[in-house]
Amino acid sequence: MIKFLEDCSRNDVALVGGKGASLGELSKAGKQVPPGFTITVNAYRKFATTTGVSQIINSLSVEGKVSHIRIREELEPHLLSAGIPEDVEDAIRKAYLHLSQKVGGNPLVAVRSSATMEDGTSTSFAGQHETFLNVLGIEDVLDKTLKCWASMFSTHALHYRSANDIPIEEEAMAVVVQKMVNAKASGVAFTVDPVSGDQSKVVIDASWGLGEGIVGGLVTPDHFVVDKESLEITERWISPKSMEVVRDAQSGETIHREVAKERQNTSCLTAMEIKSIAQIAVSIEEHYGQPQDIEWALERSIPFPKSLLVLQSRPVTVWGRAKMGLQH
Repeated sequence: MIKFLEDCSRNDVALVGGKGASLGELSKAGKQVPPGFTITVNAYRKFATTTGVSQIINSLSVEGKVSHIRIREELEPHLLSAGIPEDVEDAIRKAYLHLSQKVGGNPLVAVRSSATMEDGTSTSFAGQHETFLNVLGIEDVLDKTLKCWASMFSTHALHYRSANDIPIEEEAMAVVVQKMVNAKASGVAFTVDPVSGDQSKVVIDASWGLGEGIVGGLVTPDHFVVDKESLEITERWISPKSMEVVRDAQSGETIHREVAKERQNTSCLTAMEIKSIAQIAVSIEEHYGQPQDIEWALERSIPFPKSLLVLQSRPVTVWGRAKMGLQH
């Protein structure tokens, strides 16, 4: 029911979901990935069977289709109030203890959904399921695991599945638990220009703090374009960045904080950091043999270049005007 990331590979999607398989593959390929483990789909299925979730889904099926409204109304509260089976909980507790011993102390972790249909070549599920940051202690990990499972049945996730003809009965959810990154800066890197479709460039968006500032539209990120062959920075747009997403030292909560005035209009990346992100992005693309959408972060407490961590890589599902036209 538990599989550590270093033991996962791209062949394990059916067991650890898209995110878990990708992180394991990246780790095996020698990329710097925050340590962690996956709570496999076997754990979810044990939970679903024991608590009656599977039976509820089957009972709501009508002529092979499931009522999304009824699923949301009946399953979400049921999931959140149900207890995790004892053997599943025991396995999670042991894995968390092992991770704690590996990294030292009682670590802050990210608890991330990893569904079996995530991060595929045709569907990404980006932003459809829950991720929880700065989770502290095993009890909170267990609580957030339940919430990740429940996010399979949120309104937007169900609508996404419906739009992509993905039967809810066929999907299962793994959960990734990773050491939290205390990010100085973070962002995304595309190994193809997502607007023009130019595959000779790496396009990087970056901002101070955690990447949720970019994902949530809190900031307009700095934007860099790098030539893949020469690693020359061909475009550089520095945006005003007045807010960053960080962990509050007092409450432990993930908060929006005002960026110090002297940093608001400065680049959040050095030229060396930009080129290193591009270089790693190209190597990941070469490993997978297709354009990638990569999430990365710079760990505040580690000197560069070891501070550059890869948080996720997924295939770019659509890019360029010509490609986008083919999708309609």
